[in-house]
Amino acid sequence: MRRLSRKKTLNLVKELDAFPKVPVSYVETSAIGGTVSLIAFTMMALLTIMEFSVYQDTWMKYEYEVDKDFSSKLRINIDITVAMKCQYVGADVLDLAETMVAAADGLVYESVIFDLSPQQREWQRMLQTIQSRLQEEHSLQDVIFKSAFKSASTALPPRAIPHPRGHAHLAALVSHESYNFSHRIDHLSFGELVPGIINPLDGTEKISTDHNQMFQYFITVVPTKLNTYKISADTHQFSVTERERAINHAAGSHGVSGIFMKYDLSSLMVTVTEEHMPFWQFLVRLCGIIGGIFSTTGMLHGIGKFIVEIICCRFRLGAYKLVTSVQDGHTNNHLPLTKNSIHSTS
Repeated sequence: MRRLSRKKTLNLVKELDAFPKVPVSYVETSAIGGTVSLIAFTMMALLTIMEFSVYQDTWMKYEYEVDKDFSSKLRINIDITVAMKCQYVGADVLDLAETMVAAADGLVYESVIFDLSPQQREWQRMLQTIQSRLQEEHSLQDVIFKSAFKSASTALPPRAIPHPRGHAHLAALVSHESYNFSHRIDHLSFGELVPGIINPLDGTEKISTDHNQMFQYFITVVPTKLNTYKISADTHQFSVTERERAINHAAGSHGVSGIFMKYDLSSLMVTVTEEHMPFWQFLVRLCGIIGGIFSTTGMLHGIGKFIVEIICCRFRLGAYKLVTSVQDGHTNNHLPLTKNSIHSTS
């Protein structure tokens, strides 16, 4: 009984086979068909390899929502070099009400040489080149997000000042004749420090042309949640507008010389998520490629064969008419002779 049921099942499956099968004796091979088949299989192999590379790649998805976090404080990571002695430089952080919330105790001063070595200068030029390319090609930011924590930090170890909003001010504590606010920002970021992320002001260098010079940076900070296959971090992106001018009260240019970084938090929060193509979608796209090439090449082969047959038929038809006309001409030449011979005989 089991064998019978199995045979019935197999016969039923065979009867349900809807794919047409052409006997081998009915298939006519040709050089054109073989060439088209070779091109089709080559295209399928190339497109399959390209599709697999697309399947291996990932992309970044950006989602925006209102930032509802009002209690946490913002961490400032700054590494800046000023062309003055450490004892002549002071720094503080003020809130919107101009109340000091963090003094210079939040910073660590290190005596360094402002001029860079050849290797350091080359590093800075490379960083500035990356910054210029980021401004032209925004898609490079996705590559930086993917490579976060996989590459080395772009700056020295961070210096942190915890405060939610306000501005940072670096000013000299000596007479204006000794002022020199030439500075280099090796690193400036907000929130959790993510090595490998390049921020807009990293590598910025400003050379003061006057002792009384004001440098202003107006920064808009956007909270960002970064979720990739490598890391998950709460960081911050920011945009910046720069301004600098010489302080000259006699000429009507009033103000205080120094380096000012005024920042404000955006009300929107960005969630950046790394996504990958599902495997089922890859299979569907692969089947579409293979089936599409088979169908397209089959139609092109049929059209080409039809055109060739039409042209060949016309040539054959023309040759047939030429042979018929030649034969008719020979027959007509004999007919008058026959008539004349009959007439003369009669």
